[in-house]
Amino acid sequence: MLLRLQLLLGSVLGGATLLLILCLGAQNLEQRPSLNLGFGRTPPLPSGFLVGVALVIGVIGGGSAAALLAPGDDQAPGRE
Repeated sequence: MLLRLQLLLGSVLGGATLLLILCLGAQNLEQRPSLNLGFGRTPPLPSGFLVGVALVIGVIGGGSAAALLAPGDDQAPGRE
């Protein structure tokens, strides 16, 4: 249980740190395309910011999946 919590907390904190750095770095970018989402358009955002948000979502999603798939205390080897 502690391993799962550490993995989940580490991925969320790592993703939040990456998002903070991304927001600070994307302040003065010139090219700002907008995305067509089918039901509306996003405000003009820097393309590097969009790619960075996708990376942050991947980090958090991957860490969450690793936390869910980590063996629990009841599945430790040698226990029955």
